[in-house]
Amino acid sequence: MSVHPLRSALHRSLFVFAGEANWGRAAAAQWLTHYRRRLWIGEMAPCEFDPVPSGKARQWLGRELDALVFDAHCGFDPDAFGAVLGAVAGGGLVLLLTPPLAQWPAFPDPGKERIAQYPHGMEAVGGRFLSRLAHLIQTTPSLPLIEQGHDPLPAPIQPSAQLGPVDGEIKLTPDQETALEALLRVATGHGRRPLVLMSDRGRGKSSVLGVAAARLQSLRPGSRVLVTAPRPDSVQSLFEQAQRLLPASVRRGLRLQEGNGEIAFIPPDELLRHPQEADLLLVDEAAAIPLPLLERLLTRYNRIAFATTEYGYEGAGRGFSLCFPGVLNRLAPHWRRLRLQTPVRWAEQDPVEGFCFRALLLDAEAADGAVLSAATPDSCELERLDRDRLVTDEPLLSELFGLLVLAHYQTRPSDLRHLLDGPGISIWVMRFRGHVAAAMLNVDEGGFDPSLAEAIARGERRPHGHLLAQTLTAHAGFVAAAGMRYSRIMRIAVHPALQRRGFGIRLVSAALSDAEKRGLDFLGASFGATPGLLAFWRKLGLMPVRIGMSREAASGSHSAIMLRPLSPRAAGLFDRMRARFLETLPFLLGDPLQELELEVAVPLLEGNPIAWSLNEQDRLDLEAFAHGRRDYAGARLALWRLAAIRSAQGSPSALLGPLVIKVLQGRAWSGVAAELGLPGRKQAEDALRQAAGALLRTKEETLETDL
Repeated sequence: MSVHPLRSALHRSLFVFAGEANWGRAAAAQWLTHYRRRLWIGEMAPCEFDPVPSGKARQWLGRELDALVFDAHCGFDPDAFGAVLGAVAGGGLVLLLTPPLAQWPAFPDPGKERIAQYPHGMEAVGGRFLSRLAHLIQTTPSLPLIEQGHDPLPAPIQPSAQLGPVDGEIKLTPDQETALEALLRVATGHGRRPLVLMSDRGRGKSSVLGVAAARLQSLRPGSRVLVTAPRPDSVQSLFEQAQRLLPASVRRGLRLQEGNGEIAFIPPDELLRHPQEADLLLVDEAAAIPLPLLERLLTRYNRIAFATTEYGYEGAGRGFSLCFPGVLNRLAPHWRRLRLQTPVRWAEQDPVEGFCFRALLLDAEAADGAVLSAATPDSCELERLDRDRLVTDEPLLSELFGLLVLAHYQTRPSDLRHLLDGPGISIWVMRFRGHVAAAMLNVDEGGFDPSLAEAIARGERRPHGHLLAQTLTAHAGFVAAAGMRYSRIMRIAVHPALQRRGFGIRLVSAALSDAEKRGLDFLGASFGATPGLLAFWRKLGLMPVRIGMSREAASGSHSAIMLRPLSPRAAGLFDRMRARFLETLPFLLGDPLQELELEVAVPLLEGNPIAWSLNEQDRLDLEAFAHGRRDYAGARLALWRLAAIRSAQGSPSALLGPLVIKVLQGRAWSGVAAELGLPGRKQAEDALRQAAGALLRTKEETLETDL
């Protein structure tokens, strides 16, 4: 294994060809003649190129390109643009093909179809994002703009002599070498000393993880290194680097076998559902994984390293760097943080990277907490922003988007375009002395006519958008839900310095008042269910009416829908949806929701109006079970009724836990013991008997009807 210091790279070049599509494509083809590793993003290209749709741009993550054409005539996808620019090596060439800049905002960009919401077409999608992008192109001195009919086409730039690898060796910068030593120390030194590796993109973060995984196989043959990340394509370069350093290894997809050792990728949710032993766990792009999942991984694995991009097209690193250290301080106080500073793929102050950051607000920052320290909900100005004005106020836009990035683990450049141009979206902000203290995004949904509502219920139609109306109609089975009109709160972001002080409550109150004034039927929200979020929305009068049957790949949580009815017709439908949800939830916990977290299941069960009670035989069975005279199978029916009754009454989770996990969810005794932190089955059974006895003694508040 040979690892040497890396030589300096070159700046990349970005040219914009603005004009008709055929003119731009012909010019780009002429310029790319002598480039070897080249990529054309778009659906159409000259015959000598194989175009790649923007939706597949992520496949090039971890690879290196000498030249890139991004054809915006086929649509400008901000996520694809941000991602694929990172693949262009130092000294490389980027060509952005656009319509004439003055016409671009009104151009029928196919990317608008992804933003449009039924019944509106792309004509209803704004052009603010593209207008801002065109302005940045025109006002960036380092960005050459070549306009058809105005500028002669210059001679093509020839490929740099330094493009491409010098030899087959993997070369590390000095700070990569430091990171490599630290990663190996996590695997071979004292346990419970995790490493957090931060960097901007292009610093070789994933590569050094691959080198560390391979080096561990050499130092300790037979080692098992597990790798996890939000998406498999995030770790392609990691496995490529490891394979280069382990030439005798056998690779099958994202699994590398080296003798008795291996390096294997496992998605984070699967890793938590089915824990596996590992000598080292590497978590790449950790900022794009929800904090609760990271905390559980940290608890489960003694030797773990987290790596993430602080500023990049994922847009989540800033929130991670502020929030996760608190978790580490609590659970692993001997953790260490390192930062990769030196660019690997391009030189410092690369103009292409600088333009990309400005165009996509990759480095947007929320307001400094110090300037907001005296803010209170009453001292802030609450306003709904005019998006035409917002797009021209760069400091406000940057501060707003920076706060959204800070508050959510997966905020992407496409969210910026949706924010500026999405139909029906309202942006509310609370400002203190001009700075954004809190923000909320709302969208109007629903209002389908009866025939379309029936088609949605039958699964024949799925109009774009309208999450609440369609989910409650197609999946919960309430056809009338499609005809209701909703104000859905998409995002709430409160500055970390001001959280738990009532800012979120004031924002939701504003949304509630606005929805009532406009005669809407429901105020609603959909989110990955956590105990804190369930409590927050319930406090504001929203109640759960649906829980997703499977975990979201992005959040690792089950999505919940919570509603508050605002109109008389909505109140009746809400009562039916709520009753049906509570009636079926205890049964759903026994199969599709068997692994739903206890701290989520218990608050969802609370408030069940179903008339359940214990009969005399139930009480006898429960008494016998509590005192060890009846086995679990003999008392299961009575235990099920007791669990349903007491969970509906809001009994303490400490008592309900054993009954919910074993009786309602039907988990194996080993799973019950593990969830309760007990050694084995006997202790788990004892805990269940004690809980049943305590809950049986609790005064019943049920109705008269027996099951």
